[in-house]
Amino acid sequence: MENQLLGKIYSLSFRLRPGDGQGEEAYLKRQPYFQKMERFLVHETGIHFIDTFRFLLGEIKGVYADLRKLNPNISGEDTGTIIFDFLSGERALFDANRLVDHPAENTRLTMGEMMIEGSDSTLRLDGFGRIFIRAHHQDEIQHQYNWFNRGFAGDSVFALQNHLIECLLAGKETPMLAKNYLRNMVIEDGIYRSNLTQSRIEC
Repeated sequence: MENQLLGKIYSLSFRLRPGDGQGEEAYLKRQPYFQKMERFLVHETGIHFIDTFRFLLGEIKGVYADLRKLNPNISGEDTGTIIFDFLSGERALFDANRLVDHPAENTRLTMGEMMIEGSDSTLRLDGFGRIFIRAHHQDEIQHQYNWFNRGFAGDSVFALQNHLIECLLAGKETPMLAKNYLRNMVIEDGIYRSNLTQSRIEC
């Protein structure tokens, strides 16, 4: 992947830190079924980041995963480290821990912090939804953009549903097709197999 601002992309990392997974009451107020899911962190949460990583860096060719459960009150995994290898040569790290939080007014706004590193610049997303750019050997500056602090994650769910309905009414195809999403599920399965075998899995 090449970008005029970042240059040649080397890597992407996301630290998932919603801080909602501690203790006996974890998830009960909002989504109590989380406690009973035998496949939790990757199947419920990580799947969205698989989709996002593919959008940003292209197709994933292999994964290595080490998953764990820290909260004994739930059934599935709630922390883990996953390395993604892409056909284009880039690599992504998904460093996830649902028990720990991150600096944010609302930890569910971004769910964590992201960094994309390239040959010319580094891009950083923080827990307040701010984006920062730092050119190679330069100071970091904030990138200004417009977004609305409403709904969940800037009303992203509403925006998605609105787009799908507009496409349906206009008879246009949307890039968000079920057949494209099935690939995410293949990668998810590879992650669980990698954790089970403690080996890198080709996807």
